[in-house]
Parts: sequence; C-alpha cells; structure tokens
Amino acid sequence: MKNEIPRVVVRFTGNFIPRYSSDKAAGCDIHADVQDEIMIEPQQYLAVPTGIRLEIPDGYEVQVRPRSGLALNHGIGILNAPGTIDADYRGEVKVILFNFGDKPFVIKRGDRIAQLVFARVAQADFVKTERLNETERGSGGFGHTGR
Repeated sequence: MKNEIPRVVVRFTGNFIPRYSSDKAAGCDIHADVQDEIMIEPQQYLAVPTGIRLEIPDGYEVQVRPRSGLALNHGIGILNAPGTIDADYRGEVKVILFNFGDKPFVIKRGDRIAQLVFARVAQADFVKTERLNETERGSGGFGHTGR
C-alpha cells in the first residue's frame, strides 16, 4: 500500500507555520500567535490562537494533541484532547490549553503549544436493529478485562 501524504493548504497571519521536529515525527508543532504574553492560572483554561487556518483534504481530520514536555514540566494539557478539526472547517485553529498544575503558566509569542496529527476518517452508515451479534466480552467494560 502506498503511503499517501495529504496536501494541506495553510493560511497564516503570523510567522509560525506548522513544522515537524524530526523526519519521523507523527505530529507537527504549532505555535502561539499572541501579541503579548498571556497567563493561564492554575485550574484555568484558555483558547490560545495559532494564526493558522487549514484546508484539510476530504477524508482526513486533524487531531490537536498536547505536547508531552508541557505536560510533564508544567502540567499543561489540552482540555478536549485530542481535539478534532474537520475537513470543512476554515476558521483559525485555536488550542484550549488547561493548567492542571499549581503555578501560573506564561505563554509567549512563538511558543510551541500543541501538535497536529493527520488521520484518515470514515463516516459510518448507521443501521437500526433490535439485536446485536453476541461476543465473548458482551457488555463488559470499564475495567472488565482486569488490570
């Protein structure tokens, strides 16, 4: 199977185009496009602008994921991780950062705040039924398979 690379058109107002940090990185870093420093207090969240808009090919989504260094070093995550950007969305990409830590966190212009991962999608064709096929697991969930 050929590894297809989706072509994504990016419109950006700042100097921060998404970039991969290494040749084999799954996610590309995106940056804060803020004029002045902004602060997220502990247990607070904020939609941080990135200054980019994407034209995503049909059949793909873009997942917005946290950066592990921000999580480990500062307790900063993404409130709705992973966030999804649909192929028909044309607005500015904003990242809802949450401060899970106990200290205020300052975001400066150009800081890497999240990463984008491109994924194929398929829409389901829902069929109503009165009964589902049985499986060995059945309705067991939430820890059903043990630790």
